[in-house]
Amino acid sequence: MRSLSYVERVSLDFTGTLFPHAICLGDADNDSLNELVVGDTSGKLYIYKNDDPRPWITRSCLGMLTCVGVGDVCNKGKNFVVAVGAEGWFHAFDISAAVAKADSSSQQEGVAWDEQKPSFTQHIPANTKVILISDIDGDGRSELVVGYTDRVVRAFRWEEPSDAADQSCGQLVLLKKWLLEGQVDSLSVNPGSEGLPELMVSQPGCGYAILLCSWTQAGDAEPDEDTPACTGGESLSRDVQLHLTTGRIHNKNVSTHLIGSISRGSKDDSNKCGLFALCTLDGTLKLMDSSEQLLWSVQVDHQLFALQKLDVTGDGREEVVACAWDGQTYIIDHNRMVVRFQFDENVNAFCAGQYACKEGKNSPCLVYVSFNHKIYVYWRVELERMEPTNLQRVLEQCPEYKALLHKLGIDANDTRAVRKLIGDLLYGDTQSRTD
Repeated sequence: MRSLSYVERVSLDFTGTLFPHAICLGDADNDSLNELVVGDTSGKLYIYKNDDPRPWITRSCLGMLTCVGVGDVCNKGKNFVVAVGAEGWFHAFDISAAVAKADSSSQQEGVAWDEQKPSFTQHIPANTKVILISDIDGDGRSELVVGYTDRVVRAFRWEEPSDAADQSCGQLVLLKKWLLEGQVDSLSVNPGSEGLPELMVSQPGCGYAILLCSWTQAGDAEPDEDTPACTGGESLSRDVQLHLTTGRIHNKNVSTHLIGSISRGSKDDSNKCGLFALCTLDGTLKLMDSSEQLLWSVQVDHQLFALQKLDVTGDGREEVVACAWDGQTYIIDHNRMVVRFQFDENVNAFCAGQYACKEGKNSPCLVYVSFNHKIYVYWRVELERMEPTNLQRVLEQCPEYKALLHKLGIDANDTRAVRKLIGDLLYGDTQSRTD
């Protein structure tokens, strides 16, 4: 297992405390460049842009923020910043509209108070833990999925009158409620065997459940909150399909995280089965596809609490990124090649994705929140290849390599002579040092 050393990073000012799901990367202002969105326990929402250590935009919300997200939650063709608090307050911010108005008045720092308020606020059930903004039923519209600390998952959709002039005329409408057997730590969407989206939720013990979207059926009854949907009657079990992965026997109570829709790359676009990964607090990592085929399993000796996906090689295939509480970060490709990076502090929260930190374009980044009130963004997290190699193999791929050896009077097929030449260039004349 190779160790990496990334040094290009920026340190962002952050004085609050946050929950693990109150941080994300996304295009908050719809300029095609991603920003970093962070929410703290005092209700403050911070948006960081580029490499400026200070927040670009700050907003105030009601309650203690537990999760944030960026997406087209209102289905208007543009992204909104979403912040949800433990008390159940849902806030949606139209950052691009506020920035456009500030730019038109040439007063970026002097935005009117009305423009700093959320575009929309609504109270939904309390004790939120994690959110997902995605099209979960394949109808082309985004839904808001919320996981709660009481093992409940709810799906909402934004609805408004056809003649509505602004967001204040609409509201979130409950579509479905599911009750799970175990704690909900992650929500994700993954293409099923037919290529249609499937809503997935992690379950303790390296398990997961697929939640069926049945609100299009007339007369659908909501599940009884006192009866776990995974073990209820026929009407309940049809809405939740529980899956336990095979292999190592897990503590059924160990927390589990998952991430779906992992890109296979352009070469494998014909395969409709989506890839998803799971990790557990006891150090298990698995990559599977929607047909429940286990592609690989890796066991590490660190407590993994966060799971992301990121294309670090630039080939269109996304690698699995898992982070432990002590900062140890694992990057694993589809062929089970593993590299690791050690962040030098304990980690309070972690995310990975594309961020426009430098050079005016998005690049792969790792984001760590330490317990010392700092956010560190490692940018240009890139690798030429995941598989191990050596200098000679790399040189052999260069077109001019053999021609240069010929000029030096060395046969390219003479492995011993080539190795001596490379050693002399790197470390000096080995023969003279021996003498």
